Amino acid sequence: MTYYTPPGGLPAQTELLTDRAIVTEAYTVIPKGVLRDIVTSRLPGFTDTRSWILARPIAGFATTFSQLIVEIGPGGGAERPEREADVEAVLFVTSGELGLTLDGQRHVLAAGGYAYLAPGAEWSLANGGEEPTSFHWIRKAYERVEDAQVPASFVTSDAEVEAQEMPGTDGAWATTRFVDPEDLAHDMHVNIVTFQPGGSIPFAETHVMEHGLFVLEGKGVYRLNGDWVEVEAGDFMWLRAFCPQACYAGGPGPFRYLLYKDVNRQVRLTGPDSARTASRWG
Repeated sequence: MTYYTPPGGLPAQTELLTDRAIVTEAYTVIPKGVLRDIVTSRLPGFTDTRSWILARPIAGFATTFSQLIVEIGPGGGAERPEREADVEAVLFVTSGELGLTLDGQRHVLAAGGYAYLAPGAEWSLANGGEEPTSFHWIRKAYERVEDAQVPASFVTSDAEVEAQEMPGTDGAWATTRFVDPEDLAHDMHVNIVTFQPGGSIPFAETHVMEHGLFVLEGKGVYRLNGDWVEVEAGDFMWLRAFCPQACYAGGPGPFRYLLYKDVNRQVRLTGPDSARTASRWG
């Protein structure tokens, strides 16, 4: 399997401006051509590292998560990547090898490697190889509930988890689910969605879940809030709650993307999160 990794750099001075970036009240599209050196950020506590911040909570738009592409050079890393106590995360590696020490146990994640990091977990990152490693880092404030225990951390990979066909699609649409969707301990899912050529979502999904979608492979056409948007490997789509969405795979090969969504929690109307809840509803 292949996973798009941004190379950085800058376009030549002789190139014309071509731009597919879109920012609306319902969705944002960040095309791969935007992921250049000039828009990277350094991260506190990391060495030999740069990142592209794709999403962060914005009042009146999407508020539940942040998503970064992180590139660590040989010998770089961080002893304490997460500085917030009650934040959970998913790491998904797209290139190179990432050394992860999780609750005292060391793992090496190659391309396709996946780790869920529970809130309060102790973990560190290091690139012990000779090439840069790149991965997605998706973070969410964990929402505790009385009748569900905090989920445990785990490490797996895209290759180890079998994709499940969506009912009635004859394999044209499948989802790689890394956690059990019935497990109420998890309040976010980060899955991989795969469409075979011609496969589609044939209705406009309109729901409370926010999404971050990074295209790992192939190309497709998305219907977002009434607009047709063509996307390809390396593009990122960021959708607020209730943005109508549908798509079809438009290339000769599979169309695959990494998908974040917030799940399994009641809407809070009072208490410390009420202002955040109100901002989600505009």
